[in-house]
Amino acid sequence: MSVASETNWKKLDEKIAISGQISVDDVAAIAAAGYKSIICNRPDGEGGEHQPGSTELEEAAKAAGLQFAYLPVEIGQVSDEKCSAFHQLMATLPGPVLAFCNSGNRARALYSRDVGTTTTPAETISAACDWEHEAAAVTEAESEAAGAAAASAASSRDEAAGKSIPVTPACNWDNAFDIVVVGGGSAGLGVTASLLRRRSSLRIAIIEPNDKHYYQPAWTLVGGGAYAVDQTVRNTADVVPHGAEWIKAEVSGFSPNDNLVHLADGRTIGYQQLIVCPGIRLAWEKIEGIQETLGKNGVTSNYQFDLAPYTWSLTQQLKGGKALFTQPPMPIKCAGAPQKAMYLSCDYWQRQGVLDKIEVEFDSAGAVLFGVADFVPPLMEYVRKYHANLVFNSNLVKVNGPEKIATFEIKNEAGEVTRVDKSFDMLHVTPPQAAPDFLRDSPLADASGYCEVNPKTLQHTRFANIFSLGDACSSPNTKTAAAVRKQIVIVAENLLAAKDGREFHAVYDGYGACPLTVENGKVVLAEFGFGGKLLPTFPLNPAVARKLYWWFKVKLFPWLYWEGMLKGREWLTRSTETK
Repeated sequence: MSVASETNWKKLDEKIAISGQISVDDVAAIAAAGYKSIICNRPDGEGGEHQPGSTELEEAAKAAGLQFAYLPVEIGQVSDEKCSAFHQLMATLPGPVLAFCNSGNRARALYSRDVGTTTTPAETISAACDWEHEAAAVTEAESEAAGAAAASAASSRDEAAGKSIPVTPACNWDNAFDIVVVGGGSAGLGVTASLLRRRSSLRIAIIEPNDKHYYQPAWTLVGGGAYAVDQTVRNTADVVPHGAEWIKAEVSGFSPNDNLVHLADGRTIGYQQLIVCPGIRLAWEKIEGIQETLGKNGVTSNYQFDLAPYTWSLTQQLKGGKALFTQPPMPIKCAGAPQKAMYLSCDYWQRQGVLDKIEVEFDSAGAVLFGVADFVPPLMEYVRKYHANLVFNSNLVKVNGPEKIATFEIKNEAGEVTRVDKSFDMLHVTPPQAAPDFLRDSPLADASGYCEVNPKTLQHTRFANIFSLGDACSSPNTKTAAAVRKQIVIVAENLLAAKDGREFHAVYDGYGACPLTVENGKVVLAEFGFGGKLLPTFPLNPAVARKLYWWFKVKLFPWLYWEGMLKGREWLTRSTETK
């Protein structure tokens, strides 16, 4: 279905209207509305296989009696040359004209810029520049009100963060956005959708290099034979919120004093406000030999889309021998996932009557089974049920796949480290994880490489127009999709408060959740906040494994993710804390 129905056309003046991506089916309506020409400013293929090509649209336009011009402009590349070419088209094409790109932002910038007065290119512009064309999200009155309230608002935000925060001047030009979101995972898409539901006229760009989007919480189920892997992936183009601009590129760095994001292809993108949520990466390189043997020799991981089915295959094939499950040092995505893989495999082996022939071992670099003490007793019941051996302070450092030898560094009570080789028939590896290099090496990072934020407001501690959420932010909560679901609301409300010069009221309580799949059909739903405080959503004993929570995990949560969180629907998301 087209996103560029007549209700989404924005008339700039009597000569031109702009819109987002049009379809072949839209052309007849464009002609019927009185337009005489169409200008396409979106490069072919930018939106993937679902984007209509310019040739196809040109044929439809000619059939409808319209003129058609193709003037592609990359995001962040609204140059003087492109603007001059656009104005030349406007002078020669019969009007009125409908110009389109993905969201209409580039078309607006091409038409609105007065090339004769533009002297500073976006790549070198300073933070003190003025926005040549005011964003649609902010009216003149709002802008004046925000300026008048800036001092008091800064004071409020300083108090919330516990320290003085210099307010970075907003730099705006034709290639800049109201908000730039770094990362198109659950956090980036979810917060963008929530912001656009609150203020639909915001100009938001999402920078995300991958053309596939994954529902990662289900990969544990895939590895346990309880979920189809193809149900965990969709095209990024299909889940980017309507009204947002998708920049398919890799980030290389930040210049927060100039309000710039640097892309790996050399482009720079400007912003008024920035949201940093690129997630964290799997640091396979920290385990010697692992990358050469992943997906073969009995070595697998539910932390990768292509490997989770292999986990299930290995589980089905194993009739006897030794199965090792590992957990690296924290932080990692979903701290309960390493042991969830063990429980589901053990449950299958027990049902098949072969568990007594398999030696199961869980090697954790940590000192406890689970970080929230209230959930350790019910988990230990399942450890005993499956006759699993727990080895703490044991960190996987090397794998010899062909020889099926895993090497661990094991620390004793005195802190002494020894290397131990262990044979295996099946090895499920949870990789070490780290912040992306472009964040770790940037001015935004704390000493650990994560985006440094006030954990309650999720605002950066040194740059007032920057917020962060998800796995890459420094807040000491568990790194789960459930945490993101709550953080989205905090960031959306506080970011807009900062934009409007209002005091912050949304406070994050550290909520996170881990649905611990202790067997096929039962889940312990661990919900907790900062300091391990229990934050159950439902009035039931949270330490009891329940069939209801399995249904939540397999049926309800995926639906809430795709149809709720990624679309800005904020069900059961309010923080338990208030300022």
